[in-house]
Amino acid sequence: MDKNNVTVFFIGDVIGEPGRKALFLSLSKMIDKKKVDLVIANGENASGGFGITGKIAGKLYSYGVDCITTGNHIWRNKEIFKIISEDPKLIRPANYPKGTPGKGWIIVEKNEVKIAVLNLLGRVFMEPLECPFKTAHKEVSILRKQTKIILIDFHGEATSEKVAMGWYMDGMVSAVIGTHTHVQTADERVLPDGTAYITDIGMTGPFDSIIGMKKENALRKFVTMLPTKFSVAENDIRLNGVVITIEKETGRALMIERINEQVFS
Repeated sequence: MDKNNVTVFFIGDVIGEPGRKALFLSLSKMIDKKKVDLVIANGENASGGFGITGKIAGKLYSYGVDCITTGNHIWRNKEIFKIISEDPKLIRPANYPKGTPGKGWIIVEKNEVKIAVLNLLGRVFMEPLECPFKTAHKEVSILRKQTKIILIDFHGEATSEKVAMGWYMDGMVSAVIGTHTHVQTADERVLPDGTAYITDIGMTGPFDSIIGMKKENALRKFVTMLPTKFSVAENDIRLNGVVITIEKETGRALMIERINEQVFS
């Protein structure tokens, strides 16, 4: 870890076995190449494209992931209701109602530096949860008493809602990172008061696909509007995410860099 800064690698939605294989093959190299101190991955699609299991979470940790964020697909596997309450490194959106299993944030300590990760779910075209903006304000106020280095995974559908969260949190957190759409956007920047922002960091998985799923299945759904079973695609595997450099003392982001690397064809 640099004396003055901390470097975080935030990995876009991991899609099924291809996404997991991408991390197995390339994550340790990326950590060394970018001198990464903390790795966060959105893992809500890591099990067959929908949800996550305890076993798969364990594999992601073994590849070098320090914290797993999630989103609207977190509850797709029944075992998660127990696992998420037992796994301290697996979090779900904080704006689920009170009483929902698991927790919405985590503080990870690396070389005596505390780094907080907060997970939120958007409401536009999504489930009608608690207000993510009010939840963000409440939770960040609590987290800032322990650390100034705070990163938000805002798992949302609407670009406008994500951009709004970036401006709402500018100067309060180190980064607002968008996930969920599986399509990486080219709008990464550091906002005026020091918050790194990107609308969506994309996905880690098969790009010869329609957002990770086999093209023929997704096309059948769009063309016929009939019920269709989706399955994870296999080819053109890429690693998507961002590397963020953050000043330890202030929590201000200094740089955000998009990552879009082909792992194997």
